[in-house]
Amino acid sequence: MKRMPAVREGRRGGEEGVLRLLIVEDEAPIAEVVAAYAEREGYDTLRAADGEAAMSLWEKQGADLVVLDLMLPKLSGTEVCRRIRVRSAVPIIMLTARGSEDDVVAGLDAGADDYVSKPFSPRVLMARVRAHLRPLREARGVSGGGAPLSIGGRIEIDPERVEVRKDGVAVPVTRSEFMVLSTLASHPVRTWSRDDIIRSALGDDFEGFDRTVDAYVKNLRKKLAEPGHENGWIRTVYGFGYRIDDSEPEERS
Repeated sequence: MKRMPAVREGRRGGEEGVLRLLIVEDEAPIAEVVAAYAEREGYDTLRAADGEAAMSLWEKQGADLVVLDLMLPKLSGTEVCRRIRVRSAVPIIMLTARGSEDDVVAGLDAGADDYVSKPFSPRVLMARVRAHLRPLREARGVSGGGAPLSIGGRIEIDPERVEVRKDGVAVPVTRSEFMVLSTLASHPVRTWSRDDIIRSALGDDFEGFDRTVDAYVKNLRKKLAEPGHENGWIRTVYGFGYRIDDSEPEERS
């Protein structure tokens, strides 16, 4: 089995506006194929061959999506996934051996968004990548080319790092929660119906139910709650949907 160097840069070099993939795979032929297909589609790529190198690259350069093998030297893919998820909602697609149900469950429980079984089709993997990055492209378009959004001067939504911060401290959210919050914050005076939130935040190919939005909002409220904003800065407009509430408690009627 051919191994690759612990860290290898991609060919595009992080051009402005180019989305970046972090490919974490210790089998060099697989890493080379994934990188080649990604770069052919216009993505910047970073590559790491072990878990520690992956975390080092993530800390220094970040990424818009992570393709992550679960069987890695030095630090397992599951642990890499868990550490990234604590800080960011970046999409994570894990690679796992065919039929390894335990690996799939462990990866999803650690915070992965999707999985692809080995051996896999690079074209299918790239289709999954495009699907997971589509909401991010739309969010960056809404937010003026990647400028952070703010709620009440306390909550910051950073589409470049795919990160939510409260008073400067990162809040662990899933990708879907990030997209829902970004959608609401993009037009804070607007009331959004559940269908509008699904179309804007989750995409037309979303296969869940409109009530799934309620679950995302419930989780966001729990994670962002504080005295005076127990509902996590998200107000329910009964009979219609949700909107951002960034008023001070004493300003409310």
